[in-house]
Amino acid sequence: MSDTPFGFGLPPEEPENGDDGKKKGGGQGGQGPANPFGFGGPTGGGDNPFAAMFGSMNPGDLGAAFQQLGQMLSYEGGPVNWEMAQQIARQTVAQGTADGTKDASVTAGERSAVEEAVRLADLWLDGVTSLPSGSGTAVAWSRAEWVEATLPVWKDLVDPVAERVGAAMGGVLPEEMQAMAGPLLGMMRSMGGAMFGTQIGQAVGVLAGEVVGSTDIGLPLGPAGKAALLPVNIETFGSGLGVPQDEVRLYLALREAAHQRLFAHVPWLRSHLFGAVEGYARGIKVDTAKLEDVVGQLDPTHPEQLQDALQQGMFQPEDTPEQKAALARLETALALVEGWVDAVVHAAAAPHLPSAGALRETLRRRRASGGPAEQTFATLIGLELRPRRLRDASRLWASLTDARGMDGRDGLWEHPDMLPTAADLDDPDGFVHREQLDFSELDKMLGEAAKGSQGTKGAEGAKAADDTKGTEQGTSDESGEGDDKK
Repeated sequence: MSDTPFGFGLPPEEPENGDDGKKKGGGQGGQGPANPFGFGGPTGGGDNPFAAMFGSMNPGDLGAAFQQLGQMLSYEGGPVNWEMAQQIARQTVAQGTADGTKDASVTAGERSAVEEAVRLADLWLDGVTSLPSGSGTAVAWSRAEWVEATLPVWKDLVDPVAERVGAAMGGVLPEEMQAMAGPLLGMMRSMGGAMFGTQIGQAVGVLAGEVVGSTDIGLPLGPAGKAALLPVNIETFGSGLGVPQDEVRLYLALREAAHQRLFAHVPWLRSHLFGAVEGYARGIKVDTAKLEDVVGQLDPTHPEQLQDALQQGMFQPEDTPEQKAALARLETALALVEGWVDAVVHAAAAPHLPSAGALRETLRRRRASGGPAEQTFATLIGLELRPRRLRDASRLWASLTDARGMDGRDGLWEHPDMLPTAADLDDPDGFVHREQLDFSELDKMLGEAAKGSQGTKGAEGAKAADDTKGTEQGTSDESGEGDDKK
């Protein structure tokens, strides 16, 4: 589990220039417009990073900083200030990546190349999977467009975690004191939402400079039925590999299209994955004793104190059994998704692309070294997808193909109880050759049993009605005989 599951940890620091550099370059104290409050860490000497930063700002930057401070303190929405997250993500994208690559609008030629790659990818996938195409449209996105398209899903992922933290912030004071401390608690919630928004915005903005599509982390981050690729990042990914750019694009299109098929035709899969995230959130335990101590000492005139408290792990969750179970369930499910995609894409690409094996191994190494997708996901919700599970899952799906064919392999997605478990990933041969329960036959048996039960009840009801009618008739006859005797 990540040490900073809520993104409150310090991001990589910029190189220091030494004391002389600081004296000569006072204007370098801030972190740039994407982070005017230095939430990633103090920006200069002294005990007050706000004061240190404001002292080095020109009037225009200072005005922008105060404007954003006002936005922070006036925020009254949910546990995350998503407007701030969006703004900072867009600013991070605009600054470009560490290698100097800048975002750019998608050209007509790039859009056409992506559409053709996805069309061809779907054609090849038809021969290796029984799941039909899930890509209603194919789109080429800039990094900024990726941010805009995926933020709604990041909201679904992060809000359950942030909600628990926000509830802890509001419950640290006794009920009789909460009315008196209302303004302080309101400020804390606003600042907490801003802190979440800032860290998430930075993480998503950095991730936008690395991802090549909408499914890089194994989750459907984009709109349903829309296969998306990022041409500028695909070019960066392929540079130095010695592989033609068309092959790189087509291989990544295969992965995107395969993900789309799975999420489009396994209706329970999305809720299964997101439900595991919510299960993790329900297991969060906040260090309320530390939170109470911070609240008791917080000076409303120094909002940077809350920033320092957040950075010191005030909201570090405990390792509860609920969290461990939810994370294990989510990790296994994501490994199965990625393993299936890896196996299916290799089967589709190998006969057509000379570099299929090399590209497959490049992506595996990227994942094994803790790529940006895994790091960001671990930072935001505390999950790390273990590469060993990914390789195990890929081998299991390949073995299932050999043993049962693609229909038997893909049929396991019909019900979550049919999928391999974490224990099955340790013993793939045992799972492959184990007799599987046919849920369609079970449903048929249950339906017939229900109909039979209804038929029995109907017969019993009819018999009961006849008995009742006979009894009533008998009673009527006896009554008639009495009248005749009278």
